[in-house]
Amino acid sequence: MARGVSGGYRIWDNRARRWWGDHYELCPDDLLAELNGAADPGRITAQLRRYRALRR
Repeated sequence: MARGVSGGYRIWDNRARRWWGDHYELCPDDLLAELNGAADPGRITAQLRRYRALRR
């Protein structure tokens, strides 16, 4: 689940009850759809890696 925090969005892991991944200024639509939909860990990880590479 993506939650709004000051300055952007973070991903909240309901199972572990902690923040997961990086802080995002803009929440990508396809990542948000995957988090709120099927939540396939492989797809989520691939999308996070792609967005992390784009920020560099």
